[in-house]
Amino acid sequence: MTTLFPTPGPGPEPVPLRPGRKLGPVAATVGSAHRAWLDPTRERYLTSGRTLGDLSRSVPLAKSKLSELLRGVGHYPRWEVIHRLAEELGIPGWPLHRLWKQAAVDAGKSRDWIDRSTEKVVTVAPSGPPLEHGALRSMAAEGYLSYAGVFLPDPAARDAAVEDTFAILWLSFGDALASPDTRRYAWEILRATVHAKADHRDHRPLLAEAAFDTVALREQTSAEGEMAQLTESLELFAAISRLPDAQLDVLVLRRLCGLGTEKVSDLLGIPLAAVRSNERHAERFLEDTIELPEAGGTAP
Repeated sequence: MTTLFPTPGPGPEPVPLRPGRKLGPVAATVGSAHRAWLDPTRERYLTSGRTLGDLSRSVPLAKSKLSELLRGVGHYPRWEVIHRLAEELGIPGWPLHRLWKQAAVDAGKSRDWIDRSTEKVVTVAPSGPPLEHGALRSMAAEGYLSYAGVFLPDPAARDAAVEDTFAILWLSFGDALASPDTRRYAWEILRATVHAKADHRDHRPLLAEAAFDTVALREQTSAEGEMAQLTESLELFAAISRLPDAQLDVLVLRRLCGLGTEKVSDLLGIPLAAVRSNERHAERFLEDTIELPEAGGTAP
């Protein structure tokens, strides 16, 4: 299969050792929305060769406070500080601002606090992402929305998850290009973003809401048929949610989104043989667990 993106060249030159204490890990209390922008920002700092003392001369924070910010410790940071840090580290402002704002909402910050935090900053212009980013988005956006919709039935939550995915991908696109397959790198971001927003049971994302929007259910003409199909669908989706991630992704895309194997291969960034293998293993598990319905409407 032809790869959509160029093979990465030689890796970057080693970053010189910086003086001073090593930056500590991200705090365990930092949530997924906060980490969505914090992890790429930390990575950019760690690969920049800059020191906290150097940055503190341009960013209005002491070294100790910058260290806390980059570990997710203390109060949630104001945008004017993050904006200055982004300028110093060469981080694109628009995707960073989107993810910062989402995390601020999740952290319980009011709209007034968010507005006051940005009032001293020049409006963030949505400068264009790398061309390869746009190409991947054109290829994958529709499939991403279909997948996200299975876990997030609220259209606003579904759309936000996909937009967040592309924002995170933009921030870390250098790492994406250096990975074995950019599509696979992007899919891992999508899965993590969607699953973080989904309801869970026993640490697994729930698909049960999707039972109310299946083609088979809509085609039923009697109340008895609807109830039987609903019960069957709920049982099926509960079983699918227990699959390993790779098999879960393939089954959701194939059975619930109705995508063909080649499209699934493109979205996941894995060979066709891997798609078919994951599908076979998943179906065996489901057959051992429940009575599996026919997949009559699934594309080849």
